[in-house]
Amino acid sequence: MTAKKPAARPLNPCFSCGPCAKRPGWTADGLANALLGRSHRSAACKARLAETIDRSRSLLGIPSDYRVGIVPASDTGAVELALWSLLGPLGVDVFAWESFGEQWAADISGQLKIGDVRTFAAPYGRLPDLSRASPDRDIVFAWNGTTSGVRVPDGGWIADDRRGLTICDATSAAFSMALPWHKLDVTTWSWQKALGGEAQHGMIALSPRAVERLQSHRPKWPLPKIFRLIQDGRLNEGIFAGETINTPSMLAVEDHLDALKWAERLGGLPALIARSEANLAAIEAWVASARWPAFLANDRSQRSCTSVCLRIVDPAVMPKKLVALLEAEKVAFDIDAYRHAPPGLRIWAGATVETEDLRALFPWLDWAYAEVTA
Repeated sequence: MTAKKPAARPLNPCFSCGPCAKRPGWTADGLANALLGRSHRSAACKARLAETIDRSRSLLGIPSDYRVGIVPASDTGAVELALWSLLGPLGVDVFAWESFGEQWAADISGQLKIGDVRTFAAPYGRLPDLSRASPDRDIVFAWNGTTSGVRVPDGGWIADDRRGLTICDATSAAFSMALPWHKLDVTTWSWQKALGGEAQHGMIALSPRAVERLQSHRPKWPLPKIFRLIQDGRLNEGIFAGETINTPSMLAVEDHLDALKWAERLGGLPALIARSEANLAAIEAWVASARWPAFLANDRSQRSCTSVCLRIVDPAVMPKKLVALLEAEKVAFDIDAYRHAPPGLRIWAGATVETEDLRALFPWLDWAYAEVTA
């Protein structure tokens, strides 16, 4: 017997974990003042890029003595830039519990061929033992596992008097989770995740300790141009004032500024975090009542409030069938689990997603489950 379709539909069916949903109320009118056809080296364009940096710093609460810059190739480029530019002087501890952490570990050992690497891994849905991090070694980790739905609860495991640097991939945590900046020496994120920007450049925040390492350490491997933050032996300060290494899209810049201004009007970082946590709470309430889904992360303190990953209790049910039904009905796009993750659903619940859209989605999820199990 075919289940009855729900009457209400999400106003915005975009629940992809990247690129993510645009901010509520977004229209192309917000891009009307984009400096198209202009050189990114012009004073006007550099001012827009500097504004992006300044607003990002202010919104995220990044310390004034940290450098913040725009770098090529989204968050992936920002992480790789950090790994290639900074690693080498010390042993490295890598913590991996999902696809991207595994990739950083593989690059450090296989591409950079650093001999003294310790990898602490955990299966999808769990964190490795973070207490094994050594303050005398560099530490590489993701704050939030975008493909596993598992986040670091806090930074208490990172020593304040550490000798090594912490390199944190925070792309699905920034703008939705509180980051302890004094614990983080290098932090990266992208425009396309938490605030729903267009895919383009990434961003990087460097502590004074990270800047000192950049200026004193010379990697033993060649650095591609897009990774070079040092010029004539000193930090290229222009990168942190709106002079990008390569050409950015000024349309994408304008779009990200639009999202940053929306976040400011909303109430800043506390308001963004509250929206994301409210979305997670709504999903938790539905999971508890539906019974057929379960969180990939069993430990509630480790559950992501942005990339929420679910498994289906009955292993005989194929999540891809649910996803196909929902896409055909245009009520949920791109919610299949990441390709390397266990089969399941992955729903973005960051601040640009309205809780009411999630509540409208839940009956459709139940409907799709009923359809594939009928």
